Amino acid sequence: MRSSRRDYLLGMIQTRTETLALTDGTQLRLTAAEPDTVLRGGLVVLHEARGVTERVRRLSGLLAEEGWLTVAPHLYHRDGTDEFHDHHPEEHVHDQVQRLSGDSILADTDASFLWLSDHGVPADRQGIIGFDVGGTAALVVAASRTVGAAVSVGGRGILDPLSSALPPLVEIAGELACPWLGLYGDDDEEIEPGEVEKLREVTDTAPTATDVVHYPGAGHRFDRDADAAAEAWQRARNWLDLHLR
Repeated sequence: MRSSRRDYLLGMIQTRTETLALTDGTQLRLTAAEPDTVLRGGLVVLHEARGVTERVRRLSGLLAEEGWLTVAPHLYHRDGTDEFHDHHPEEHVHDQVQRLSGDSILADTDASFLWLSDHGVPADRQGIIGFDVGGTAALVVAASRTVGAAVSVGGRGILDPLSSALPPLVEIAGELACPWLGLYGDDDEEIEPGEVEKLREVTDTAPTATDVVHYPGAGHRFDRDADAAAEAWQRARNWLDLHLR
């Protein structure tokens, strides 16, 4: 069962939200952006802690403008939440993040990859990119599923798990099953000094291509340093170009 609505306009790219019925009886909402150029491949976009915000829709639109069919699953859909606005207190956001589990993330991303397949994107040209909490989730997926490529932009839970139903990332990073790139700001107040280097040590043992890059002066959203943000964005796009051919 599927319904859709157009909900955002960015330049020439429109995004729309579809609803898919999952086998667990829940209704997964997906926000999609389709390119109006030659299709390069498909990307599952995993949202930040506040949900599918305007920022996430904008990033999805930018990727679609470059030829990627993008789909962003609403990871909080089981609680009826799409987005936390600025007036929502941080404790509400924290409580919602605590409800995430490995099973729920994999169920939602599996459905998203299937959606890409149904829209004509072959498996070897499907990738995943996540921001903040989505960066954590992207690594969880990359350690459990064989996809073309993965990128984590930030992502907490390296040594201490993001929620009680998720493992610390260092416990699963050696199991990465697809090329994975991690991009981190050195001034990320959510990640203790040294955690990123410990993650690098583990990902170096994974049986696939990995890279970890950190940026002095950048926070977890890369909105404090324009140069770092531009370089990180280009590096992420290059990684996807390299591995999704």
